[in-house]
Amino acid sequence: MDYQVGSAGRVVVARFNDGDDIMDGITKVSKDEDIRSAVLWLVGGVKKGRAVVGPAEEGELPPKPVWYDIPESHEVVATGTLFYEGDTPKVHLHGAFGKHDKVRAGCLRGESETFLVLEAVIMEIKGITASRELDPSVGLALLKV
Repeated sequence: MDYQVGSAGRVVVARFNDGDDIMDGITKVSKDEDIRSAVLWLVGGVKKGRAVVGPAEEGELPPKPVWYDIPESHEVVATGTLFYEGDTPKVHLHGAFGKHDKVRAGCLRGESETFLVLEAVIMEIKGITASRELDPSVGLALLKV
């Protein structure tokens, strides 16, 4: 295990409105406010998106992701991190997505759309140099501490 110790910096509270792109919004706040490292919390609604739920085969490297679509309104509660890969902020966000009595969990990736309202809390982490770097063995940009 590798680690660094930092401290809490600024806290941003954001409201996403119906139709807003969640991942793009978080990325925009990161760029606008020059937040290089952060912890994220989300609660609200999502009506469009894609999530990955893990590798198709156990132990397979690089892993072949299993995707599912979020095609209509769902409740969401999620937590994640934000670190830069080069000059690009990269969000890693895992959540639970529920509709009626069905709940699925997964890693929200790419385009995503708010349903009605979504609240985000972004807490900056100061004093660390962590970043994301492509790991060719798994084909993913992983955290480098």
